[in-house]
Amino acid sequence: MKPLASFFLTLTLLCSGASHAQDTAQLDLPRIKLTAGMYLVDAQVAATPGQRSTGLMFRRQMPQAEGMLFVFEQVGQQCFWMKNTLLPLTAAFVAEDGTIVNLADMTPQSTDSHCSAKPVRFVLEMNRGWFARKGIKAGFKLGGPPFKPDPKNGTIAN
Repeated sequence: MKPLASFFLTLTLLCSGASHAQDTAQLDLPRIKLTAGMYLVDAQVAATPGQRSTGLMFRRQMPQAEGMLFVFEQVGQQCFWMKNTLLPLTAAFVAEDGTIVNLADMTPQSTDSHCSAKPVRFVLEMNRGWFARKGIKAGFKLGGPPFKPDPKNGTIAN
């Protein structure tokens, strides 16, 4: 099994048993370390439809070096909103290789839709302004296990 496929299978199995009330923050998702240049991000991973739909809703605070990585089964246009989300966030829409396609600042408790500029596989949500303070913009490449290329042919492992 390819490393990335094994990673996501393990992650899905870990996540599949968790269920959350609709009005409760999900604080017990698996975590992964990502890099953004010299910066380290401790990201919770939302890999199932239920986890992705709850996301960071109902959280009252989140440390600055933490975020949430939304993992989708397939590449596609991803759109996010902030209903029931209390924190101001920035969403980074991320291609399979870890390249940030676009960033969107999002307002708490809004139903305004924020979408990827092109199809992506991942979305990384951080506290609003985190990317700007670090000088991270569209075109910047994130690092970490989900974004590693397949060493055999230089493409992303599935």
